[in-house]
Amino acid sequence: MRYCASCGSEYRDDIEQCSDCPGSPRLVEASEMSRRGLPLPHELDQRVFARAGTTDNPLMVEVFTGMLEERDIPVLVRAGRSGVVDKLTTGNLLPWWEILVPEEMRERAALLIERERAQEAATTDEAVRAAEEEERETERSSPPPPAF
Repeated sequence: MRYCASCGSEYRDDIEQCSDCPGSPRLVEASEMSRRGLPLPHELDQRVFARAGTTDNPLMVEVFTGMLEERDIPVLVRAGRSGVVDKLTTGNLLPWWEILVPEEMRERAALLIERERAQEAATTDEAVRAAEEEERETERSSPPPPAF
């Protein structure tokens, strides 16, 4: 077998150039791939990813992803097929986004996501209380409107 050193595609021995890559680079033998430190297709990542959490909020997807990546947990985000139309036509009630991590890191990631979710909820509640208090203070300190 021969391989493209750019994309790693595998070809029959009678093929000379990669048909997938721009510029159609010449193919090399497995020994050349090894010499260059490039993995063969069967040596690529074989991890199994599992659901660590879900969310309907696109901003929280970014928050969760960033938080997990900061802790060196690889993340894949998969959009579910959910929405008003899907629920009406298919009954599909999947969450909008699934947060997937390597299976062996799932429990740790799920715990981190729940902690982040609880912290976000507490921050939101605190912001609501502060806004309500500020509104009450503004109402008390502002003079009444002039009578006509």
